[in-house]
Amino acid sequence: MKKYLADRTSLIDASGIRKIFNLAASMKDPVNFSIGQPDFDVPEPLKQIAIEAIKQGKNKYTITAGEPALCAKIAEKITAQFAWKNPSVLFASGVSGALLLSFMSLINPGDEVIIPDPYFVMYKHLVNLLGGKCVFIDTYPDFGLHPEKIADKITGRTKIIVVNSPCNPTGAVYSQNELKALAEIAAKKEILILSDEIYDKFCYDTDYPSIASVYPNTILMKGFSKSYAMTGWRLAYVAVPQHLKPIIEEMTKIQQYTFVCAPAPFQQAAFAALDYDVSDFIADYKTKRDLMYEGLKDKFELKKPAGAFYAFVKPPKGSGTEFVEKAIKNNVLIIPGCVFSEKDTHFRLCYTTTNEKIKKGIEILNKLV
Repeated sequence: MKKYLADRTSLIDASGIRKIFNLAASMKDPVNFSIGQPDFDVPEPLKQIAIEAIKQGKNKYTITAGEPALCAKIAEKITAQFAWKNPSVLFASGVSGALLLSFMSLINPGDEVIIPDPYFVMYKHLVNLLGGKCVFIDTYPDFGLHPEKIADKITGRTKIIVVNSPCNPTGAVYSQNELKALAEIAAKKEILILSDEIYDKFCYDTDYPSIASVYPNTILMKGFSKSYAMTGWRLAYVAVPQHLKPIIEEMTKIQQYTFVCAPAPFQQAAFAALDYDVSDFIADYKTKRDLMYEGLKDKFELKKPAGAFYAFVKPPKGSGTEFVEKAIKNNVLIIPGCVFSEKDTHFRLCYTTTNEKIKKGIEILNKLV
């Protein structure tokens, strides 16, 4: 069979997160801290808009970049937020789809992509799949951005610096000072920054700072999956300032031959979601964050997450994988940190479940140490 497969398939592994997700289906009532999927449902008014769009026949292709009115509304919001004049916008099938399109448009074999470690799993595998080289920046133990470390790793082959804040898997939110320092470093060689802001609504202790506010050579990605529980709807957008318009044009061209367009009826719901208030959901998740942190901090080494809905936790002894194996045997599903990192010292847990399940999981995890 191997003779039939493309060589590039050997450059990526099956997702460790999906393996645990599939395992959950075979277990009886596990405490599931594994998958990054909100436990609330799509808000009812947004569901109804999608339902009405389906009933009204808005089920055909949209233009490749997305419904013009939707893209225009996003552009208007981006201009108001970052003072970008005439930004270019592409509506994509999830941030995951946007990442693939952007990397396909930008990365040549041998190009270097700087990625803070720990990182979202997709970055590494997509870069490898396209023949690029990942340059990892060790951010342990505080999981900050560490602009000075990034500066030391920039070479003549550096094409992109990836910024993911709030971060999956650590929950870190990079400060305005860190982002300004990185912007100054990137500006010296006009390096592109790709800012993955899928968790921007989940920022618990401060207003959310975006590097797009201080650095114009930014590819901005935002999505609807997490904030509005639309994970299965596959909705996101990419925006760039006018001088980077050719990037969006190339991404749009590749989308013509891959995703074609984002799901049409759900684009109608996304239009309304841009103005929908999710502050109650965020407040609930801040409570879950506090419950998880307070419950584990005495037995485990962990930094209090400032955003997203993850904690990246170091067990008192042994590797992350070893601890995960113990946890699964005790009906708690967590993900080994090596899925998100070049190290195997931590595990990731996701607190997108009920407060009762969080308390139960905390009790079990504490007993394991």
